[in-house]
Amino acid sequence: MTLDIDTWIQVAAFVGGGLAMGFGAIGAAIGEGFTASEANLAISRTPKISGDIFKNMLVGQAIAESAAIFALVVAMILLFTDFSGQSILMVSVLLAAGLSMGFGAIGSGIGSGFPAGEACVGMSRQPAMSGQLTTNMLIGSAVCQTPSIFALVISFILLFSDFSGLPIAPTWAAILGTGFAVGLAAIGSGLGGGLVAQTSCEGMARQPTSASTVTNIMLLAQAVTQTPAIYGILIAFILLFKGFTPTASLPAAMALLAAGLCMGFGAIGPGIGIGNTGRSAVRWIARNKESTADLTRIMLVGQAVCESTAIYSLVVALVLIFVI
Repeated sequence: MTLDIDTWIQVAAFVGGGLAMGFGAIGAAIGEGFTASEANLAISRTPKISGDIFKNMLVGQAIAESAAIFALVVAMILLFTDFSGQSILMVSVLLAAGLSMGFGAIGSGIGSGFPAGEACVGMSRQPAMSGQLTTNMLIGSAVCQTPSIFALVISFILLFSDFSGLPIAPTWAAILGTGFAVGLAAIGSGLGGGLVAQTSCEGMARQPTSASTVTNIMLLAQAVTQTPAIYGILIAFILLFKGFTPTASLPAAMALLAAGLCMGFGAIGPGIGIGNTGRSAVRWIARNKESTADLTRIMLVGQAVCESTAIYSLVVALVLIFVI
């Protein structure tokens, strides 16, 4: 059976749409389930404010759902846009768009559920803090969505850019590497940011007087957790916009694909590790506000060490792109 270019493009669009929504549904469902689970626990402890907890649960679940909605948008574009008449390079483009958004939604969906669930539990402990807990949850959950927004941006660039003038080889590998770099890198940062925001809600509920300090440190720690995802989108931009010399050499193409895989996988652990470091600092700052300076310093040093492995991956990815 012989297939023409338009058939391969249509196949890639369908597969890319399935990957986007299939992987994209994972994180949001887990995050929403965690939120609802913690809401049940909270209501069982303090039934008299069940209405407030229920509202907080729905708001938190709505934010966790955002990543899946991004994936749905990309999937719908892939399924219902006519890409016929394009270069065979479009096969890589459509697959990469699906991979970018699918993987990119996992960490943000799960991570956003952590502070939403903990805010519900915190409200049951400190009903008077309900408003502040909801605000803190909204801020923390919103930051968790940043990596999925990176993935969405790359997916849109892939879908709405003109690649017809570029050489098929090795550009096809660079485009696939783009999807892997930003999509996989988003997983760790989304999860790490969620861990920090979760503990921030817990700390505010246990020690209401430390609310302002806890929120500030949460934002600082979350900012650092986003850096591995930033490395991912950096490599994605280089792979997308750097001109490559036309070549049929398979090693040259594999070097570009490997660069994306290196940076994508290499950012997962650092994102989670940095989040764990920030989570611990926020927890103990809430209980011992007088030691904020010391704990913040230790947190930043610890996060920097965790960051080093993501930097190693970034260096190797750059070597694969510019040296090999």
